Amino acid sequence: MGVMARTRPLETGDLPALAELLLWMDADPARRVLAPEGRNPEALAFEVEEGWVLDEEGELLGYVGLVPFWRGAALEGPVARIHPAPLIEAALRAARKKGVSTVYAFPTEENEGLRLALEAAGFGPVHTTHFYETEPKELGFAPPEGVRIEEVEALDPEVYRQLYKAADEGWSLRLSWNDLELLEHFAAPENRLFFAYEGEEPVGMVELELTPEGAEVAYLGVVPEARGRGIGQALLATALQEAKAAGSPVVRVRAHDHEKEARRLYERLGFTPLEAVVTYAKELSR
Repeated sequence: MGVMARTRPLETGDLPALAELLLWMDADPARRVLAPEGRNPEALAFEVEEGWVLDEEGELLGYVGLVPFWRGAALEGPVARIHPAPLIEAALRAARKKGVSTVYAFPTEENEGLRLALEAAGFGPVHTTHFYETEPKELGFAPPEGVRIEEVEALDPEVYRQLYKAADEGWSLRLSWNDLELLEHFAAPENRLFFAYEGEEPVGMVELELTPEGAEVAYLGVVPEARGRGIGQALLATALQEAKAAGSPVVRVRAHDHEKEARRLYERLGFTPLEAVVTYAKELSR
């Protein structure tokens, strides 16, 4: 299998086979990677705009897409029953043609085959993000004396950026958002933002995103000089309490590999580990 496989653009008639391929990916953590969310042809028709497939005599053996991401583009996939190198190359050619400077990929830590293929194509690992979940519950963590937690009703984008930059030591995607993008995001009723204040100075924050399927703590951070006093625990407790009040069935959280204190906190509180996703990046020459 795979000797006669060819790479070609995705066609509408491929969508039923693509849905089957994605279900095949779902069945094994060692196959998982960032991919379209749809699992039927109708949903995929609305979601997938550009992609390439590996085709062997009419059998669809692999797929990769290319979607805008941050200051570059990200691969959807590749998801492949055979070696994914031709799909990676097809996506990189398209990225260069579009003038994309950086291409990202997001396989699970267990997806060793794809990780090796990405590294062979010149991608390098940036960091690993660990995902956990728990049921909404009362944690009972109050902020320390002199610290209060309040929901941000009128966001000042520059205050947000300064706090985010001070609290995050690594992956700062939000810093690429302009004022309008930040204001529109936090104006949506499903997106909640809480600051921890010491006096009038913000020293930490938590972002909570509510959906019918569950809630997600999209970001939790405390500035270095205020750490070790329980402020992060109190912010997390606030997020879980809000998720419970909203009727969310589950709360998901994440932490990068360098955020060891957050990971230890989630594990100590009995959060269930879901998966670890490795962020890869490749810089493209113009």
